[in-house]
Parts: sequence; structure tokens; C-alpha cells
Amino acid sequence: MSTLTSTAAKPKQNERRVTIARAMAEAVAQEMRIDPRVFVMGEDIGQLGGVYGNTRGLIEEFGPERVRDTPISETAFMGAAVGAASDGMRPVVELMFVDFFGVCFDAIYNLMAKNIYFSGGEVKVPVVLMTSTGGGYSDGGQHSQCLYGTFAHLPGMKVVCPSNAYDAKGLMVTAIRDDSPVIYMYHKSLQGMGWLGTEPAATVNVPEETYSIPFGKAAVVREGNDVTIVGVAMGVHNGLKAADKLAAQGISAEVIDLRTLVPLDRDTVFNSVKKTGRLIVVDEDYQSFGLSGEIIATVAERDLSVLKASPQRVAYPDIPIPFARPMEQFALPNPDKIVEAFHAMKRT
Repeated sequence: MSTLTSTAAKPKQNERRVTIARAMAEAVAQEMRIDPRVFVMGEDIGQLGGVYGNTRGLIEEFGPERVRDTPISETAFMGAAVGAASDGMRPVVELMFVDFFGVCFDAIYNLMAKNIYFSGGEVKVPVVLMTSTGGGYSDGGQHSQCLYGTFAHLPGMKVVCPSNAYDAKGLMVTAIRDDSPVIYMYHKSLQGMGWLGTEPAATVNVPEETYSIPFGKAAVVREGNDVTIVGVAMGVHNGLKAADKLAAQGISAEVIDLRTLVPLDRDTVFNSVKKTGRLIVVDEDYQSFGLSGEIIATVAERDLSVLKASPQRVAYPDIPIPFARPMEQFALPNPDKIVEAFHAMKRT
């Protein structure tokens, strides 16, 4: 069975395995200790420690001046984050569900994303907007989307999607230190929260010391020769499980974790497909006009001749996410759908 370690080494004695939630909180705390400009705000991020555990322990160490619970007004605290960042601070602000972006989109796209450009680079906007993504819990269409393609499509923001705790910490450090706005999208199924359940492979060995992971560098988390499976967040884990199923059929799958959507590591994807000749993209976002099509276009535009079969995508159908659990589970990507996509490829 494959295990997801990304860039982390195999477990050694005295290494510790932590959840993504703990890794995120640890990264934020370490950056707050070395940079007094870093502060955190959002709904329930103080005493509660965040609904998904991303800010646990911060208010006890840094107090309410630097860990600020906000009213239920996304427009207000997102606008405040842009203003604080433009004035020299480095806010980490949580939008509890990515689905809530609609009520504060002006502050995100017309201010946060564009003000560096509008000012000719004179005004930096170092905001980290961390937000939850993903379904599977019967939370309905207003609390279950991924919307990776929505944010990746809008210029001016970097987009991060970790699949494991090691990457979650390193990418958070890089995000906080970046002078551009970063959308840090964490998947609820990977957080390690007991009440949610979690994907076990997302909890990996994480060093206590601070480290960073560069944006725009994908990880080959499993090597193979017959097909390339590309994904982010939960899609990586579905891809690894599908690779195990394909291996039982004598098919060697290579699995790529993009880690960041903006910037996008197109070279790693292309080089893998050049080797395998086949491509499947796994995306829990909606199928049309999104990440899956962009990855396929990346390969096709660079050199169509490397493809031995038609590319496939395993994504969420273009429908509102159902509340009913059987309907939602039917629509979500899963390993069996990836295996089916491989066998559905038209060979050349």
C-alpha cells in the first residue's frame, strides 16, 4: 500500500506525526513569534481555536490583540485584512467556508488581488486567506464546495492546497512571508478533526523547527510508468488509492500532488505524462471550466504527441452539491472512478 509523504522523509525514531490542523497552527505560531506584524482574525478563531483547529493555542500565547475573534461579517473582516496588510501588517484571516466568499468577494478580488498592480507595486498586500473546502458530510451546497478553479482563475492571488501535514506547515510559512495575497485552501477531510473524521495518510511526520516549501513545485508522491494521476488535497489521496487498485491489475500509476495551483508546476506534469503517455486529473471542484481542463490543456498545448490515449478527468459534476448523503457520495470523486477512467481511455 502506498503512503503519502510528499517531500517528508520516511519516519525515523523520535519523529512526530501531526495533523494538518496542528501543523497549520504551529506554523502560524512560529511566524508570530518572529514577526510582530503577523496576527490572526476570523470567526471563532480565538477561544474556540477555529472550527477546524487551525488556530488552537494561539490566543493563550498571543492574547486577543493578535488573535481576534470577529463578528459574523465576512465583508468587514476581509476588508480589514486588506487595509491592515496595505498598512504594513501581515494578517492571517480565516474564511470559515470557501462557499462564503460570495459575501466578501469585492474585498478579495477587487482589493486584495489587484491593489499591488493598481499601485504599481508600491502597496504590498500580504494577506493569507485560509479557508475550508470539500464535501462528504451532508453539509449541503452552501458548505461543501472546493472552488479551486474560481480563485486560480483570478490574477493577483497565489493559491495553495496542501494534502498532508508536512506540506501544510511548510506552505503556511511560505504564505505568511509572501508579499502577495495567498489563498490557503485546506480540505475538511484532511484536517484530522475527530468530529469530521480524516484521511489517515494526511497525518505525517512534521519537524518542530520552522521550514518553508516553495510555491510552484509539485511533488511526485508515487512513481509509475503507465499513467499519470494529477490531483490536489483529497484528490491526491484518491489518486494513491486508485494507484493501489491499478497495481493489482498490473498497471503502474504515477501520482502527482500539485500542492499549489498558482503558481502551477506545469513542467512536472508534462514530464510525467511524457513518460507515461496517459493522463487522469482528479478534481473535487466542478468539472467544467476548471483545474482539470487546465492541466489537460497544459499537456496538449505543449506537445500533443506525448499522449498515447485521450486524457480523462474525474471531477465533481456540474450540479449543486446535494444534501442527501447517498446523492453526495455518488457525485464525489473516488478511487473506483479513477480506475474506471483509466479503462475508459481511448488508446492511440
